[in-house]
Amino acid sequence: MIGVMSTKSEASYETRIRNAWAGRVSGCMLGKPVEMLSMRYGVEQLNSYLDSADALPLRNYVPFKPSLNRAVEHPEACLESISAAIPDDDINYTVISLMLIEQYGRNFTTADVGRMWLRYLPGAIVYTAEREAYIKLLEHAGMRFAYGSEPNIDLTECSDNPYNQWIGAQIRADLYGWICPGDPKAAARMAEADASLSHRTEGVYGAIVVAVAGALIGSGVPLNKVMEEAASYIPSDSECATAVEMGLSTATDPLPNKLHDRYAGMSPVHTVNNLALVTWGLTRHHADFGAAIGDTVAAGWDTDCNGATVGGLWGLTGAEIPGHWVDQWEGRIQTSVVGCGDTTLDELTKRTVALAG
Repeated sequence: MIGVMSTKSEASYETRIRNAWAGRVSGCMLGKPVEMLSMRYGVEQLNSYLDSADALPLRNYVPFKPSLNRAVEHPEACLESISAAIPDDDINYTVISLMLIEQYGRNFTTADVGRMWLRYLPGAIVYTAEREAYIKLLEHAGMRFAYGSEPNIDLTECSDNPYNQWIGAQIRADLYGWICPGDPKAAARMAEADASLSHRTEGVYGAIVVAVAGALIGSGVPLNKVMEEAASYIPSDSECATAVEMGLSTATDPLPNKLHDRYAGMSPVHTVNNLALVTWGLTRHHADFGAAIGDTVAAGWDTDCNGATVGGLWGLTGAEIPGHWVDQWEGRIQTSVVGCGDTTLDELTKRTVALAG
């Protein structure tokens, strides 16, 4: 077994970080094959597929049964064929955050985030708000911007795009909380500096909540309490604050049907509805890793993003993650990040722990 261990509440920082990476990668891999099925056809078709594949309740990786639904993708992320964690933006951005802190320190700026994207993220694998910001940087920031020169544009123009309320910034924020146990203000500052390159208002608030939640978990706040406290770091009248309240109020419900009713018609990749779902899954299953990521993914919308966020925050507690989640990808992680195409759980853990203090 690769091992992502410790059931102790006093788990070491290294164990917490290792489990955070393991949980994030496992949750992402769980949701990846059914992401497009969920987005294009909705939660009913998603659950019809999982039920027909004898995969409900979802407590292991998704079986690859294209004869049941051709919208299922990425067989290499499915139960029968996993040998490594395959590239995904949810992991790419966490690695970029790691590299960002390594290169610029905790006081990095929004411009530094842009520099990292241009140097280490291939343009073909950035989407929606990030793609809009990326294109503006390429066109207007200047040839030397990526290597330290001041930008030739006001960077706030990069977040002036149609997707600046979508989930992209929320999936980039996790590591800032991981490296700030007990310092939620620092985690919030880093999340905001990162998110502001491509997002505004609710898109930024979702990122702050996720980063702050990680910092609070690191200081011992329990999972069934953490989202409520994390939401206190964003405006109380924001849609994201309401989303957290909705997730908490429905956490005793076996299915998040009230969330689907509340957010019917909202884009499946919006920050607000997905934050509500993350809150529901994390709070409802605060003591069961497989149920937390499994039921969150089976609940639809942005399945790989939500699985990754719930898995990473759950893992950060240091509690034991059942071995089959990590053993199947053997601790091997593939990314699309320049210079970090193939890495391992051990390597990412070591590099993240080195950022402590």
